[in-house]
Amino acid sequence: MTATKPLKAVAREKAGKGAARALRREGKIPAVIYGGKKPPVSIALDGHEMFRLLHGGGFKTTVFEIDTGAGVERAIPRDYQRDVVKDTLLHVDFFRVSATSKVHVDVPVHFVNEDKAPGLKRGGVLNIVRHTVEVTTDVGHLPEHIEVDLSGLNIGDSLHASAVKLPEGVAFSIDDRDFTIATIAAPTVPVEAEEPAETEAAAEAADEAEAGEGDKPAEG
Repeated sequence: MTATKPLKAVAREKAGKGAARALRREGKIPAVIYGGKKPPVSIALDGHEMFRLLHGGGFKTTVFEIDTGAGVERAIPRDYQRDVVKDTLLHVDFFRVSATSKVHVDVPVHFVNEDKAPGLKRGGVLNIVRHTVEVTTDVGHLPEHIEVDLSGLNIGDSLHASAVKLPEGVAFSIDDRDFTIATIAAPTVPVEAEEPAETEAAAEAADEAEAGEGDKPAEG
């Protein structure tokens, strides 16, 4: 299950695009904490720390205890924006949670036991339909990832949600159909059949034929 991480922030008084750009020039990331029937709180975060957290994995499944300077807010990242050109972080939205809060979160899928899938051993290709799955759970049971077992899958098989063993207290948000998570597809390049080895008898017959050709008198 995910661990709670502390996060240091400072309150920001000014809002708007101009103020946000000024923060970014200072190496900070504007953010907001909302929800929980409380007013939103605008904050600024350290840009280097946010880059590390964002690329460290499990960012959107982590519960942060954010020290705003005026108190500690318990929240999870609900959304974030990046610059489409520079791929830099522009803004983060945090959603307040309590120990009993029910949340809907996209959780990464980790595939295990690929070496126990006959279809992959035969050259099949793992076709991942969903890299993440949305789950519903309380904050205390929020998983960092969902494990999907590939054992026994052959070429042409599909792995559906019903085959996945979820952690305690966790359920798929999609509950009206047995959706597909991955399939084992046939190889994209067929394996060429090996040429049959030339037998010793065939080799000898070929040698004799060549010798016979050499014994023929020349025409003239």
